[in-house]
Amino acid sequence: MGIITTIRKFGLEYCDLPTMIWNVAVMLRLAILNVDPRHKKGIPTIYYIIAPMVVCCFCYAYCFSTLWFVFVRSRETNDMVGAMVVFSLSVCTEIGPTKLFFLILNRNEIKSLVGKCLELNSLLIAGSRFHKNLLTQMRTVKKRFIFYGSLNIMNGVVYFILPLVTPGRRALNESFPFYGLEPVLETPYYEITYIVALISSTYVLHLTINITGLLIILTGYTESQMIGLSLEFQELWNDANKHYQEITLTGNSSITVNNEDAIKNNYIKRQLNNMIKIHTANIQILRQTERAFRGALAAEFVLLILSLLAELLGGLENTYIQIPYGFALVGMDCLAGQRVLDAGLALEEAVYDSKWENFNAENMKLVWMILLNAQKPLKLSAGGLATLNLGILMSFARSVYSAYTAFSSHV
Repeated sequence: MGIITTIRKFGLEYCDLPTMIWNVAVMLRLAILNVDPRHKKGIPTIYYIIAPMVVCCFCYAYCFSTLWFVFVRSRETNDMVGAMVVFSLSVCTEIGPTKLFFLILNRNEIKSLVGKCLELNSLLIAGSRFHKNLLTQMRTVKKRFIFYGSLNIMNGVVYFILPLVTPGRRALNESFPFYGLEPVLETPYYEITYIVALISSTYVLHLTINITGLLIILTGYTESQMIGLSLEFQELWNDANKHYQEITLTGNSSITVNNEDAIKNNYIKRQLNNMIKIHTANIQILRQTERAFRGALAAEFVLLILSLLAELLGGLENTYIQIPYGFALVGMDCLAGQRVLDAGLALEEAVYDSKWENFNAENMKLVWMILLNAQKPLKLSAGGLATLNLGILMSFARSVYSAYTAFSSHV
């Protein structure tokens, strides 16, 4: 029963931030990285034994064997297309381990960031309208994460199943034999190659899904907070009226029509001050997220450009399985940045639409200050190279294709 409950926590029934952080944190501990400050037990010793073995397997398959094939074997056979295909495959697989390397370097920053998110979340009142709206939006964020993870898993399953269902004995990539495992279709080289590739590719997918998942959750939480604040601003004046009516119904004789405005504006002032604290905290969290993931995102974009360019030069008929992986990765990062940007714009519109003209002068000044801050775009960048949004995704695709057309005539 306990195992079933644990598995269900990865589903849409559990969309609260602490559980979603746990979802990725428990998986990243397999890669010897603890991002959850709540976890004080340390990483199990068995992980320190298994992880280096898996890393060695990956380095042999997609680092050493790639260098040997590209710079030795392809020159002997004069197979430039095969070299491009192998190069694109290997560069694509380097993204996950490279991002892990940067996250390990920034592990204290990451833990601090996660801790601040959890601390901010702990201040919410369970069952309140803001909390309910936050959970609704976080459910959408989790759907996004599940979709991305499922897409990558299906891509990996197709990659591994295809040789098994094809008639005859087929290797995962017959044009890319690992060093020392030839002829690749003969026993035991065939079995060893398949197992090594399976372990290495699973490792890559595991890192990519969960590191990107962590970014999706952190930026998605900021997005959800901004949307929740937007809905609160839209209801602020109505809430003030309801608050006044509730006080009037208490039958307190000190309540008169003359201090109606004072009661409403005192309530509005308290709410605005709380909103300012939440807004400021989320701006700081987003900036820290960008700092923590700066190196990982910059390295990801550079490797993706090299990989996609090599995939096009190697021919789509040879690299059709790799391309969805690359575009899904950059697409999800750009979508996360776009959603944060959209949430910031929604907050700006909600602040202006909060019926501030009914407030007193002091509260109008608070609204004006919030509006000024809300007009500054909430953005996430790839290491300062580009702001992540759907526009940069299109520019990214155009740039890769332009580079392909420039180089294709020379290859």
